Amino acid sequence: MIPQQISMKQVALLHFGPDVSARLVDDLLKIGSKSALIVTTPPVRDAAERVAGPLRAQGLRTEIWCDSGSEPSVSDFEALLAIAQSRAADAVIGIGGGSSMDLAKLAAALLDGRQTIADVQRDGLSGPRRCWLACIPTTAGTGSEVSPIAILLDENDLLKKGVVSEHLVPDAAYIDPMLTKSMPPAVTAATGLDALTHCIEAYANRFAHPVIDTFALEGVRLVFRSLLNAVRNGSDVQARTDMARASFYGGLCLGPVNTAAVHALAYPLGGEFHVAHGVSNAILLPHVLAFNLPAAEARYADIAMAAGADGNGTTAEIARAGLRLIEGLCRDCGVPMRLSDHGVPADALDRMTDGAMTVTRLLDRNVRPVEWRDARQIYDAAF
Repeated sequence: MIPQQISMKQVALLHFGPDVSARLVDDLLKIGSKSALIVTTPPVRDAAERVAGPLRAQGLRTEIWCDSGSEPSVSDFEALLAIAQSRAADAVIGIGGGSSMDLAKLAAALLDGRQTIADVQRDGLSGPRRCWLACIPTTAGTGSEVSPIAILLDENDLLKKGVVSEHLVPDAAYIDPMLTKSMPPAVTAATGLDALTHCIEAYANRFAHPVIDTFALEGVRLVFRSLLNAVRNGSDVQARTDMARASFYGGLCLGPVNTAAVHALAYPLGGEFHVAHGVSNAILLPHVLAFNLPAAEARYADIAMAAGADGNGTTAEIARAGLRLIEGLCRDCGVPMRLSDHGVPADALDRMTDGAMTVTRLLDRNVRPVEWRDARQIYDAAF
């Protein structure tokens, strides 16, 4: 079979390694920036201040906005956008996890007032971004620093909604594995399992492509090699570096291929019950993959081999061994693997199914068609 066409819009400038965020000053001076807005969250405020100090020393007006919670909502975004517009920011910098970076991406894209957030959630971005945008991750999971996607919680629908556009890809990304050393074990686990899910769902996907397969399988290898080490010893530099790479590779998968049913079914968990995104993925991953396996045995066998399966047995047997390795990693990372462990009541499963089935941009990519009854049975299995 001849592979389908593929298009990738990649970050224009990538810095990777210890202390690379120090290069932000020179990059902003090169573009003639006068007013920078840093978007972050309270736990990352100190890191943001360390970035802001050198900018201010060079005479750049620099403000830090950190009023978002762990699940950024439309109302959070509107408050941020009002600040960015009032300060006439010509550069927006997201520092933190996916929440901060996604808010920064949307603020930069909508700063000129041509569209509202409701417009782009419905119709997409209508044109190029006019504001310079940079992302500095302090977690290793979302890959948002290189992806064309931003996610916000719609409070009215209790559902996370994504905006996908090449115009959301940052101008610059600064990936410093040392910035992730302060992540506590639970956050390290959740974000790392998010990166794993990105790579698995991109490899076993209706739109899978050989160019992206390379990133996806290497991401799986890195997660299985280093996530547990990072969880158990946050100061392990090699583990932190591996996980930063895995997150980066997962982010590269998101534009041209994207994720599938695991993410679609995870959105209601975050939207209504505020379960951490990576945890939601971890809970659902074994059950969705078990549902998908008959439709893509060879693909899941490849994933199993990347995860460390011994390769003995039939293709189906190797694929099932991979599923066991995946579930074992999630448990070893300390993730409670039942929906009920996270306060999800049984009477919520029907409306969660209703919500998940609206995420057609991801369900359409799943290797096996997912009907309402299938999604409900997956939730039942995970309950």
